Amino acid sequence: MAPGSLVLASWIPNGSTALVGKNMLLTSEGFNLISGTSMACPHASGVAAMLRGVHPEWSHAAIRSAMMTTAAQLDSSMMPIKDFGMGAGHMMPNKAMDPGLVYDATPQEYVSLLCSMNFTRNQIMTITRSNEYDCANSSSLDLNYPSFVAFYDKNVTTGAMLTHKFRRVVTNVGAATASYEVKVAPPVGVKVAVWPQRLVFGKKNEQRDYFVEITYGSDGEGMVSHGSIVWVEESGKHTVRSPIVVAPTSSAGSVWMHV
Repeated sequence: MAPGSLVLASWIPNGSTALVGKNMLLTSEGFNLISGTSMACPHASGVAAMLRGVHPEWSHAAIRSAMMTTAAQLDSSMMPIKDFGMGAGHMMPNKAMDPGLVYDATPQEYVSLLCSMNFTRNQIMTITRSNEYDCANSSSLDLNYPSFVAFYDKNVTTGAMLTHKFRRVVTNVGAATASYEVKVAPPVGVKVAVWPQRLVFGKKNEQRDYFVEITYGSDGEGMVSHGSIVWVEESGKHTVRSPIVVAPTSSAGSVWMHV
């Protein structure tokens, strides 16, 4: 999902773009700033198509990973972007062409996620249009996705602590040899542990896994808090960022998933 915020778009020249008071309509000579997924879709699709052209061997998951992990959180004045409250950030197409590391996932891994969410075989076949996949060994919701989301029940007594563990696998698509160290910016009031804290790659397309443990509790107010995990290449060339979100859910008990 790629929501767009204030995307510059063409606009009918004789149509208003804003209302001042109750009677004054403003026009902008053919352009307007529009928000929504419909506005972001052509931009996100264009970047994905460009990445497919540069890296035809990449999977859809790898392309999306590159777009997410290289996104910017600062605006042109080097201040935090204020118009989005959740997500990876503002797409940076040139950086996405050389992300350093990617989080890859196979079609079977996505099917396994659907199985773990109790989708029926018929529902899964409606999506995949294939019977090549099955639900064997599909007991985990832990998709290899470049973000971490932990939900809590806001009705649970404040102070009750929850812990969720995640496993991620990253693939080196940069230089033949590379080393990365992790930097963690935990959400407010949340503890985040990552191990190992250093990943070493000896060749291109080599994979390494790591684990994340998020410990948090309900604040009783249903607040959403944000943080990040960033793998920084020791040479300084690449930074690979994954957002962390801790948010309330209306369902009873603790659940977790990915966005």
